Amino acid sequence: MQLFLRDLFEYNNHSNNTIIKILTENETIVSDHCIKLISHILNVHGIWNHKIAPRELQYERWEKHHIHQLHEINKKNYEDSVSILDSFDPDKVIDYRLSTGQPFRNSIRDILFHVINHSTYHRAQIATEFRQMGLEPLLTDYIAYKMK
Repeated sequence: MQLFLRDLFEYNNHSNNTIIKILTENETIVSDHCIKLISHILNVHGIWNHKIAPRELQYERWEKHHIHQLHEINKKNYEDSVSILDSFDPDKVIDYRLSTGQPFRNSIRDILFHVINHSTYHRAQIATEFRQMGLEPLLTDYIAYKMK
């Protein structure tokens, strides 16, 4: 399971970096909403890492970042997730609270899979934004990543 999760985080890191590269190359035409979405993807990834391995929380869920900060935030999230995979049993169940204060408990495996699923969902929204800006939407499907 840990190898599969690691592969998913490599895919997630690659997909985010590809989007960030295109955003940076097209900085003058990218929509504010696009930057907000990729910032949200990265912020939430960091927040979930924090729920598993508490550290100083860096960002709020919808905090928007400057386009030139995105790569470094994505790199940090990826490294933290890999560290979690190396340090924790994915079947371990942890208690946490949502931003609303509502308590939950889930396995680390389920939380980490949620990070991937959440990122994929919002990358699809970014693909729609790309089309509206006249950019070619990226193919960031997992299976396409595995064909490389």
